[in-house]
Amino acid sequence: MQNGIQQTPAPKLVSPAKIAAHEKYPPLGVVTSPTVTTEAAAHYLNRRPQTLRGWACAETFPAGLHPIRINGRLGWPVAGLRAVLGVQ
Repeated sequence: MQNGIQQTPAPKLVSPAKIAAHEKYPPLGVVTSPTVTTEAAAHYLNRRPQTLRGWACAETFPAGLHPIRINGRLGWPVAGLRAVLGVQ
């Protein structure tokens, strides 16, 4: 309190891109498909898609998370993502 005026904390601002990402990707616990795209896996792992592509090329991905190639694209197993993140 300064000069009789109570200071209120500033509200946290969330970028429109983060809001759109949260609307685009459902929580990992409710995903029913066996694999997700690189962009979705990057969202769940809080990494950039380029990082996951680098992991796939160098085969340095986290243990239990082995991407599969589907018609030249990467598919990231939902079960592997859940195991790495500890999600049931």
